[in-house]
Amino acid sequence: MLSVSEYARLVEAALDERFAADRAGLEAGHVPPPLNEAMRYSLLAGGKRLRPAMLLAAVDMLRGDRAAAIAAAGALEMIHTYSLIHDDLPGMDDDDLRRGRPTSHMVFGEGQAILAGDALLTEAFHWMLENALQCPDTLPRHARAMREIALAAGARGMVGGQSIDLACERGPVERSEAALEYIHEHKTACLFIGALRAGGHIAGADDRTLNALTDYARAFGLMFQTADDLLDAEGDEASLGKRVQKDADKLTAVALYGRRGARARVDALMAEALLALGPLGARADFFRDLVQNMRGRET
Repeated sequence: MLSVSEYARLVEAALDERFAADRAGLEAGHVPPPLNEAMRYSLLAGGKRLRPAMLLAAVDMLRGDRAAAIAAAGALEMIHTYSLIHDDLPGMDDDDLRRGRPTSHMVFGEGQAILAGDALLTEAFHWMLENALQCPDTLPRHARAMREIALAAGARGMVGGQSIDLACERGPVERSEAALEYIHEHKTACLFIGALRAGGHIAGADDRTLNALTDYARAFGLMFQTADDLLDAEGDEASLGKRVQKDADKLTAVALYGRRGARARVDALMAEALLALGPLGARADFFRDLVQNMRGRET
């Protein structure tokens, strides 16, 4: 198995190739240059590529076909990027900085940013479908992987979590522990769950393995978001590459539990994630190291 950074480089190369600068002008069948530029701007702005790296690591752990999984990994990063573009919009979090650069709508305008997000989401499934049709012997596996990613990203997953996040911020939904759990699980953990379950399906995992991956990804995602809440309260804008203390009016782990309580929650969730890996044995050491390293992340 590779390191997170090595997986990230594989995904970065695939994304760069997929969205090479389109100089075809307004010819049919090509992405219009203004849209392609806006898509590339956010998609290739850096980042750890953590979700696709975890998908590929799951495939490698289960001795699956990594080359056949690159499309799903790249598509997952495209979906994550679309969510960030839309999350930064004035109607959502109204942020002007992402990964140390001006956000998409600050550079291209709000309308073009919305379209770039829409296009990334749609192209993600286009890429996965193209790849699946080129793998007829394992087509059902790829179809199940796409279903997992769609479920994780849509109304029953990330989008649903974002909806409740907004509803808590603006009044219709009461701020509570149940609401926070829903937001963290759906807005954040679901994409990690989708990543590992998709990788598991592509590699032909059995139900026992899928269940272990699911339990790990849920705990990892909840820990990740709790740590992110702490970073917003305590982090440094220069090192994070985004505004800090912007969630002061939101329902967060820090708002509900305080900083000490949020740190205790991070530790408890790390222990839960490690416990979930028990059935997978030593082959899951990549994921053990990942959750332990993520606990103390600064960016």
